[in-house]
Amino acid sequence: MEQSSSKSLGLMVFYTTLLVLVSVYIGSVEAYKNYTVGDSLGWYDNLEKPNVNYQKWVAGKTFSLGDFLIFKTDSNHSVIQTYNFTTYKLCDFDDASSNDTTQLSTTDPSAASPNSVYLPVPLLKVGMTYFFSSDYDGEQCKNGQHFKINVTYGQGLPKSLKEASDEAPGPVDPESGDDQPTPATSVPSSFNNPRDISSNDDEDKDDNKASDSVSLAALLKLYGSLLNGFLVLLGIVCIL
Repeated sequence: MEQSSSKSLGLMVFYTTLLVLVSVYIGSVEAYKNYTVGDSLGWYDNLEKPNVNYQKWVAGKTFSLGDFLIFKTDSNHSVIQTYNFTTYKLCDFDDASSNDTTQLSTTDPSAASPNSVYLPVPLLKVGMTYFFSSDYDGEQCKNGQHFKINVTYGQGLPKSLKEASDEAPGPVDPESGDDQPTPATSVPSSFNNPRDISSNDDEDKDDNKASDSVSLAALLKLYGSLLNGFLVLLGIVCIL
């Protein structure tokens, strides 16, 4: 009788844990994320803020379609987004093509004092994306104001950003060199506000079938792992 009670308790603990893990996992799948670049340090170079380290800031984070990067800086520091590694490496977009590079925020050297800048940038394309400041002949970029991220598909884009994605510059094909043609457009200014969006929104249901498939596959993978854990636990309980 005591052994039966122990087994029942073990199974109850396991199923409770399974329910919690699945609930947490589903919640994490549905939430788009907003990332403040540099966290409390913002978007600056090492000459102004010696502690900034954007490579360290990127490490461990997962960036997906529909997420937003929030740049908090001032009018002495620009924001350049490019899909071209050569442009990024040179810290200079003067000769870059508008097909793959966009100046999202410009500087105002004529201002008596810098103005605050708050710039939300949606992630609209899968693959490597590069950001840097090109001010003062690339000096800010060369002094740490740059980073690169790999954008994954995740849930896919919400409906509110799909039009922006169609108009955004596209990544350069690495197999074809830097001259690969892509649509010569930029991110519309109307898409400058991050939103907390759920993939279960009514307006997105019909457009997110591919995203749902990705989420379901990941959920089944999680379930398979937990099932293996359950079998191991069950074996231990039976032995006891």
